[in-house]
Amino acid sequence: MNISLTGRHVELTDAIKAHMNTSIDTLSKFHMDIISVNVIASAQNKKGKDHLCVEYVINLAHKNSIIIKQSDDDLYAAIDLATARAQKAMRRMHDRDVTHHKVGMNEVKAEAVDVKDAAEAMEDEIVPVTLSLEPREVEDVLADLKESTKVFDIFIDNEGKSRVLYKKSNGSYGLY
Repeated sequence: MNISLTGRHVELTDAIKAHMNTSIDTLSKFHMDIISVNVIASAQNKKGKDHLCVEYVINLAHKNSIIIKQSDDDLYAAIDLATARAQKAMRRMHDRDVTHHKVGMNEVKAEAVDVKDAAEAMEDEIVPVTLSLEPREVEDVLADLKESTKVFDIFIDNEGKSRVLYKKSNGSYGLY
């Protein structure tokens, strides 16, 4: 990681440089490929007031650069605020990389095996039921449905139509 510390209209003392270096070192905890970090400290005069500005330009491999500008009356406070904002931006980028990853081939193969096992298990659970094709009265089917644990019963009525008698959730019965 290349580090460049620049002062424009501001003298960078050894203490300020050390503070900048320690703040830059905190950015390495996100394990991003940082190519270079440029820190520019400058003095600006806006509306008759002197402000000290700190600008971070962080170049990352295979990603966009992060640019942070922070101004304050105190240079150390500006460095701390800019570092906090840079850490927040790096954390967001790191979290995006970690959570938006693609599924590997081994996981896809494992899921395919699970699907085959599930299909075999489903084949075991299907139980064929024979239906009587003789016409029945609705009252007879209703009596059979009340005695059994079935939720519905399919039958052919006296007119030759296929009918379904079912239990409703409120305890009553419906005919379709």
